[in-house]
Amino acid sequence: MRYLGVMDLSYAQNLEDHTLACAFAGKRDGFYVDVGAGHPVADNVTCWFYLQGWRGLVVEPQDDLAALYAHVRPRDIVWRGLAGRSTGFADFHLVERLHGFSTMDARAADAAKDFGVDYRTLRMPVTTLDELCARWDVTQIDVLKIDVEGAEGEVLAGLDLARLRPAVICAEAVAPGSMAPNWAGWEPALLAAGYECALFDGLNRFYVAQERADLRARFPREKAPWEALAHAGESVRAPFDAAHVDHAFARSLVEAFLARLPGLDRGLLLDLVLHGERAEALAGPATADAKARALTRLFPDAARFGEASAGLMALEARSLRDYYERIVDSDPFRVMTGRLSMSYDGGQILD
Repeated sequence: MRYLGVMDLSYAQNLEDHTLACAFAGKRDGFYVDVGAGHPVADNVTCWFYLQGWRGLVVEPQDDLAALYAHVRPRDIVWRGLAGRSTGFADFHLVERLHGFSTMDARAADAAKDFGVDYRTLRMPVTTLDELCARWDVTQIDVLKIDVEGAEGEVLAGLDLARLRPAVICAEAVAPGSMAPNWAGWEPALLAAGYECALFDGLNRFYVAQERADLRARFPREKAPWEALAHAGESVRAPFDAAHVDHAFARSLVEAFLARLPGLDRGLLLDLVLHGERAEALAGPATADAKARALTRLFPDAARFGEASAGLMALEARSLRDYYERIVDSDPFRVMTGRLSMSYDGGQILD
């Protein structure tokens, strides 16, 4: 479904990409700076613009998410760190599972506990947007997007708006969790620097540089209705939802993967098995509790298939990672890969 002839599919959490696309309609060579970019596709404000030919500087402190850009959006420059008002180191609060709540603001991280998750604090490098732009010779920014869960003012304080003027600034403007207004501390500096607020969409405030009257004239007066656009994050997982735009390829990919599962390189298979395990836990000892948890992950219905749980529990290992390696080389695990693949490569005729 198309809305105003601008886009078919929104990737953003709150239609931010559609709002910006209205102002930049037809532009194919833009540059964005995306601070707190998150996943390169899921709930991502700049993904649609990348598909139009844009590129940019991505600031994302979470290693797993930042690493994806090299594979999904290789034209982007990626800084695996924090942006703030000065250069040095700062605490970053990494929220479990809900990576969109990870933040420099301890109060915002505490608020995430209301959703049943915890966080851990890491010491990470922080630098200013001025320094990052100088490092990569960025001299023109069409869109500056900031979503850092309450630390937007810190990011803006590190950018000289008299020297480097983004045409449009999109900044999350409500407190994480409570959604209370959160822009009073940093908006006056933007207004004083010659920016005008063009739209508040309930989550973000969009500011246009006063000298960009062309963009201001095209800027939407209100956010598009949610139901007027298709949304990339609205479907269930692609292999199981026939309405998903990538359903056909996802199904064939799953089938090909499962058919070849028993023959996968053991190192690759181990990496897949370890997905989701913390590095600290894997480096720790293979205690009885750690072994039991690992077996529950891999063989939750062990009794049904006669898995030799006692034998697997008795395996000696230097660490939890070493224990997983021994499981991957065990008979029960090898037979499990065969069970998973048999419906795809076992010569069976299935309805």
